[in-house]
Amino acid sequence: MADDQHHYDVIIIGTGAGGGTLAHRLAPTGKRVLLLERGDYLPRERDNWDSTAVFVKGKYRAPEFWYDKHGKEFPPEVNYYVGGNTKFYGAALFRLRPEDFGELRHHDGISPAWPIRYEDLEPYYTQAERLYLVHGRHGEDPTGGPTSAQYAYPPVEHEARIQQLSDDLGKAGLHPFHLPIGVNLTQDEHGRATHDSVCIRCDRVDGFPCLMGAKSDAQVICVDPALKYDNVTMVTNANVRRLETDPTGRTVTRVVAELKNGNTEGFSADIVVVAAGAVNSAVLLLRSAGDKHPGGLANSSDVVGRHYMRHNNLALMAVSKEPNPTRFQKTLALNDWYLGADDWEYPLGGIQMLGKSDTDQIHGEAPRWAGAVTPDMPFEVLAHHAVDFWLCGEDLPLPESRVTLDKDDAIHLALDEKNNIAGLKHLRHKLQGMLGHLGMHEHHLLDHSIYLHKGMPIGATAHQAGTVRFGDDPRSSALDVNCKAHDLDNLYVVDTSFFPSIGAVNPSLTAIANALRVGDHIAARLS
Repeated sequence: MADDQHHYDVIIIGTGAGGGTLAHRLAPTGKRVLLLERGDYLPRERDNWDSTAVFVKGKYRAPEFWYDKHGKEFPPEVNYYVGGNTKFYGAALFRLRPEDFGELRHHDGISPAWPIRYEDLEPYYTQAERLYLVHGRHGEDPTGGPTSAQYAYPPVEHEARIQQLSDDLGKAGLHPFHLPIGVNLTQDEHGRATHDSVCIRCDRVDGFPCLMGAKSDAQVICVDPALKYDNVTMVTNANVRRLETDPTGRTVTRVVAELKNGNTEGFSADIVVVAAGAVNSAVLLLRSAGDKHPGGLANSSDVVGRHYMRHNNLALMAVSKEPNPTRFQKTLALNDWYLGADDWEYPLGGIQMLGKSDTDQIHGEAPRWAGAVTPDMPFEVLAHHAVDFWLCGEDLPLPESRVTLDKDDAIHLALDEKNNIAGLKHLRHKLQGMLGHLGMHEHHLLDHSIYLHKGMPIGATAHQAGTVRFGDDPRSSALDVNCKAHDLDNLYVVDTSFFPSIGAVNPSLTAIANALRVGDHIAARLS
């Protein structure tokens, strides 16, 4: 095996927040690392920044359909490119709260504890924030955990209308803070991008790929730098179909991929890491069933594919009484009700700003808003007064929320779309009740679902997590605390699949920090 030209020390399947970051961590070790990426590099073109192309037509979404629990097909919000879904994420890089690592009681049930604590991940959170150029200020958010170091980069300054919103929230006794965001931005004393800044503070930060390479996605930050090392190789357009094991079933011996030319090729490594996203990682393990693993690889516990989570999200557009000429709007967040409120004993979740909506997006929403907006406000005017919010609440890991494969190899995703939504409804009510104090029209808080896949909760898979959970007990988890499969000696999973619960903040930073943590473990094992 060792003299096989296709044998490596580590194979990493997927190049997103988990896989890309892990490759970056392992690159300096000198070990032979192979990245297998299902897609190719995202083409750099004007449509990268075109609302109609990206949001309305979904030009860059994978041309595939999955099926819901009723057998009805839907287009998932997935993108297969180098860098994974981080090419399109909003780069909001939050830490989970310390409380999120423990058991939390919600309106509809229990959010389970993790097998590690916040303190175990804290040093890696700090490293992840530095690696991904996160701009922010620790200490502003009263729900944040203790930190070993301040952010290396100052917060992205609010533009005038958002500064006013921050001031008004503060006057109401709340604690707005600068949203932690990964961008390669240098600001002058007025908060403007300097002439040599890579980021130009444009209005395309949220949901669009960055033409400037200024957003901290996994390709720019991790994959491209890792490939500068001679020991790191990447094969693009490599769709991994199955993992094969030795006769004992304890070791993955072959990674089988379909290549762009239609050929099937096998690769082998001492360690194999799956990081294809929570749905596709589960699918790969289920598809790799064999004599020793009849229910799927690493699935003696029957949890693989189960406990799928994707957050309870609302994208909402308020209408400011004054114009909102903001371009880079994604600079503010509010977590005062993250863990509860004076009138609600359960966690509600968080509020943050979205990228600034434009006329094309508002036109795309128009049919859904019929009668909800005043006819005397044309869409162009509405766009100029729009203030866009993202509300994020926790959904719970239910065993029946799950990914399965049918006999035709089609992906099915069963989801309880009403799972724990009471807190999110309460959070919306809180925001609605404050609009008058925030200089907004009180009766206009419009569902801005173009960000949420046209109002189809099941299609909004951007925050997918939880299908290959880690834990101490092999009977109730697929992975150990180092994200190694309980059932195998050389198989790891390092995307958001490992989450036992999802909290109510964007999962990317936790996936990145965990990939650094697991990277240290794998590097030590290989040495």
